[in-house]
Amino acid sequence: MHLGGKVSVQSAVMVEDNEALAMAYTPGVARVCSAIADSPDLAATYTWVANTVAVVSDGTAVLGLGDIGPAAAMPVMEGKALLFKRFAGIDAVPICLATTDVDQVVATVAALAPSFGGINLEDISAPRCFEIEDRLRAMLDIPVFHDDQHGTAIVTLAALRGAARVVGKQLGDLRVVVAGAGASGIAVSKILLAAGIGDIAVCDSKGIIYAGREGLNPVKAALAEISNSAGLTGSTESALRGADVFIGLSGSSLSQDAIGQMAPGAITFLLSNPDPEIHPDIARRHAAVVATGRSDFPNQINNSLAFPGVFRGALDVRATTVTENMKLAAADAIAALVGADATPDYVIPGQFDERVAPAVTAAVAAQARADGVARR
Repeated sequence: MHLGGKVSVQSAVMVEDNEALAMAYTPGVARVCSAIADSPDLAATYTWVANTVAVVSDGTAVLGLGDIGPAAAMPVMEGKALLFKRFAGIDAVPICLATTDVDQVVATVAALAPSFGGINLEDISAPRCFEIEDRLRAMLDIPVFHDDQHGTAIVTLAALRGAARVVGKQLGDLRVVVAGAGASGIAVSKILLAAGIGDIAVCDSKGIIYAGREGLNPVKAALAEISNSAGLTGSTESALRGADVFIGLSGSSLSQDAIGQMAPGAITFLLSNPDPEIHPDIARRHAAVVATGRSDFPNQINNSLAFPGVFRGALDVRATTVTENMKLAAADAIAALVGADATPDYVIPGQFDERVAPAVTAAVAAQARADGVARR
């Protein structure tokens, strides 16, 4: 499957004689160039920009493989481009940058931006990824979306809505423990707080993050101010005593005893890949709902449920950005497809549920208009 790469460029028009060549290229193309020079917005009509996304990585945080460099990251970026086309009809170009310098990454992506309708950042290590996304969002008038953060967050929230329905609890009643304070852990925590979660404790390699803890970087310090209202300190396992939900995003292991001390009707999202924090079959002995990031167990929490529809909706209305409300709308749209049909093994739609991308597209486009960031 991977031999020769997984994506290619195809012509959108036929050029079979001199007349067609004269229209597609010189001299006919000059009229289009002049029109765009006079009215730059016409680029969205007369070029591929309106339906094309750059998938950009520096190869510093690829899957569970870590910092493997730009060349080794390319198969993942190609795969992402493939999924954009498969699920949302979006043309995507994989771009791997031979620099890890934040200033150079920002400058390079900003310089490339006129060729694209959106920027999907991928597999960039934390905390650098936060600054890169924030700076690009401030500089550009097209959607900039770090999928490791926001795609994971959207789908996790959608799955949690389904899981909460199964165990008969409201989001506002849940106490959540998130293991991992990297890109995805921070974003998941933020979207759950925005959705009205009861309380959330986030843990890194040194234990629970709390206000005033020494050695926190600025991103973790900011999260400490809005999370852990119970004021917990100590280890991840200590935080799980009586907790309703565990979300694993750290790659660390978790003992069966730790799951066993959670509240009745526990929900466990074991999202580390390829090896979950604890084997799902063991987790099921104690938890009412178990989800993973893998396709060989029920309830796969996979970003491909979110990013194609998010970009399709944003591109369709020529949104200038992706707002927090647009992310919440995407999560709600995914969750609604499960609705009252939720069961312990079905809290999130499958990757090939053809309803997903259209539902997310419609919800994101509508919210973009409501938020005033749509240009059509």
